[in-house]
Amino acid sequence: MDESRKSSTPGVLASATAGASGAGSASSGYIAEQLREIASLSAKFQKHVGKSLSVNDTDLLAMEHLMTNEPLTPTDLARHLGISTAAATVMVDRLTAVGHVHREPHAHDRRKVVVVPTPASVQAAFATLAPMFSGVAQLTAELSESDRAVVTQFLSEVIGVLRGAIPVPNQVNT
Repeated sequence: MDESRKSSTPGVLASATAGASGAGSASSGYIAEQLREIASLSAKFQKHVGKSLSVNDTDLLAMEHLMTNEPLTPTDLARHLGISTAAATVMVDRLTAVGHVHREPHAHDRRKVVVVPTPASVQAAFATLAPMFSGVAQLTAELSESDRAVVTQFLSEVIGVLRGAIPVPNQVNT
């Protein structure tokens, strides 16, 4: 990896994996560099998607939740995003104003509303994501079954390491 790419790597991840990469062989150091590059490019791609949809990072996360889950109430959306209900209401107003979502009556509780992504917004998001999805699908299709098994196992273990490194908030029973 050239120096210009290394400098774009997020500082915390770079310093954490730099120490880890010295613990193994040269190839494990290269794998750590590749994982840092993937993390950096993923963040840049997320910014690109947000910019193409004219939304900020939190709004983009909200849209992702709405597109991958059933319609959510603003309160449920706030809980998923870890923001206040007031902030969620402002965010939904913003997304509504730019045509990404609309509010509909809740199916079972007429006092509530749910937030639903508009078909045009879903289409625009998928159009932006399509080149990345198809590129990864093509690479995956080109792998042999044994290589696919190795990659799948490795990525599953990396995901496990990342999940294990995220502290679980204390749950208070009331």
